[in-house]
Amino acid sequence: MDDSDFEALLTYLAKVPGIEGSIGHGGEDGMWWVKFGINISNPLGWRVVQELGHVLNYVSLEERLPTEFYPVSPPPYMNGGPEDFLSWVIENRDREFGPDKAREWLEGRLPRPVDDLLEWEIE
Repeated sequence: MDDSDFEALLTYLAKVPGIEGSIGHGGEDGMWWVKFGINISNPLGWRVVQELGHVLNYVSLEERLPTEFYPVSPPPYMNGGPEDFLSWVIENRDREFGPDKAREWLEGRLPRPVDDLLEWEIE
């Protein structure tokens, strides 16, 4: 996989409220991953975690995606605690489900437009 395979997903994720810093990515033989930070102090930070977890892990029992969304962190005692070094990973293990397909699923289920903060409010 090369960078062009990730372009649309990375551009989309960069617009999601609370996602900060660089977005790492990689893949081999159709399997891929994306790693990024979410500012959990952002008023929408935990909402973003919930939305990504819902779509990427359990959109429905009958319609599960081949993706996993989860946090990763070094031991908190080594680097000043989880807020400084907590990262989030989207990982895929299905050769037929590329990064662009993940973006399509997110785009179809997260608030639209994704960078409009008013669309993220729960009534």
